[in-house]
Amino acid sequence: MFLAWLVEHATEPDTEAARRVHALVPLTGHSARTAAWQIAEQLQIAARTPGELLSMLARDRRRTVIVLPDLHESAEPAEIEELACSLAAFAHVRLIVEIRHPSATVLARDPAVMDLTAPQWTDSDRYAAWAAAELSTEQETTAAPDRPARVNLDDPASVCGADPVTITTAYENATEPHGGLRAAWLRSGASVTRPQDPSARAAVLWSALGDDADPRMENELSTLAREAEWRVRWRRVRGDISPPWPGPVRSLSAGWGELAGTVAVLDHQGVVRLVTDGDGHPAGRLQRPVPGAVAVAVTSEGTVVVLDHHGRLTLQKSPTASRPSGIASLLQAGPSPWESLAAEAARHVRGPALACASTSLAAGSTEGAVHVLTAHGEGTEDVSRTLHDEAVTALTVVEPAEGGLLVYSGGQDGRVRLWDPDREPLGTPVAERDCQVTALAGAPLDGGVALAIGWADGLVEYTVTGADHRVRHFRPGLPVRGLSVLPGGDMLIGTEESLVRLEAC
Repeated sequence: MFLAWLVEHATEPDTEAARRVHALVPLTGHSARTAAWQIAEQLQIAARTPGELLSMLARDRRRTVIVLPDLHESAEPAEIEELACSLAAFAHVRLIVEIRHPSATVLARDPAVMDLTAPQWTDSDRYAAWAAAELSTEQETTAAPDRPARVNLDDPASVCGADPVTITTAYENATEPHGGLRAAWLRSGASVTRPQDPSARAAVLWSALGDDADPRMENELSTLAREAEWRVRWRRVRGDISPPWPGPVRSLSAGWGELAGTVAVLDHQGVVRLVTDGDGHPAGRLQRPVPGAVAVAVTSEGTVVVLDHHGRLTLQKSPTASRPSGIASLLQAGPSPWESLAAEAARHVRGPALACASTSLAAGSTEGAVHVLTAHGEGTEDVSRTLHDEAVTALTVVEPAEGGLLVYSGGQDGRVRLWDPDREPLGTPVAERDCQVTALAGAPLDGGVALAIGWADGLVEYTVTGADHRVRHFRPGLPVRGLSVLPGGDMLIGTEESLVRLEAC
């Protein structure tokens, strides 16, 4: 047995943090895909393939230590060796791999190798005592070991109740669609391999079914998911044509006022499409794409505000929004209140976060500041506070029924802060994890506020304040790019491959 330390060239100081193990994945039974899922989950990122894992680690230059025991017991030793060598190529990654027979590919990396059979690492007396105890235990065991039941890959109940690593390997090697379950399972990534009861796993699969799936699968999964925290109202996934999938989601904003009943969906090319929130059908699109767009927000008058990565704000009217005509259009020939707000906000916006209320616009900066601009007659009031240690990455604003404005901000520092611009911010975060906030959404609901938080590892947390304070969780399996809370409390989740409406059970 050999223990191969594949990387020695990291140059960061040998501090306690540097010696920490960030991911430990025993590889017995794992494929390269499931190994990548487990590594990503422990590193608190969302990645569904080895390629996505490598891409994310290439962008995150923090010191990372990964331990992979039992490579020789994996389902795909050669493929995992290839993944390990790719991980070892990063200067900021240290990788420790347990392997029985190091291959030429591994040895070509010139690793530090520890031979665990060498005398200095062995104790023959202790080994003999352990072996005798193991033999005694085996002789005392009279019952034959249980054999795992054969899994029917066409049966949702069988799939949701079986060992998830075994199911993943079986679907990877399958050529049949199995009624749409295979595509839904692989699309869901590590979300379906997490320890959970079958009903929660069924809800995740239900949210990832394509429109080409066997209709019976939806019925069976909805029945299996009856004990889950969420029920799927509708979903659109990559490849759907009836109704069509609206494309990869970069940001979401629920429509209100003139656009009530719709959701603005910003895609990777800066195109904003409107879909109905009731069933996800197309409801139009803005005429001009915004290259490099990172966030979208809808105003009450039917204006859609789009923020690009340079901090520029673009305002466009929805094709379905009303427009003044005749004398009214002449009287309103000057800049609209939102155009004035956008012009003022351009001086402050230096990040990917944007949100709009009835007369206010909130924007974040890369220095951790949140700016709230409010239109007052012909003037604009600007209030700012530094709420985060790092960049502001997500914003949402809520106007409670009793009046006022609540601003929720999420940051790269892993904190969600609450601020009423008329008061000092709360001293403690409303939520905090060792993980970046990627999306926020909120709405007034039943005398409280429904708040949805998306995290970089793919977790979505949903809480209603003023009620039972229960926190519900959902993991779509992909990085969460956009969230929206609808007036009745339902939640929309947008990812690179799906748009899903969930109803809390």
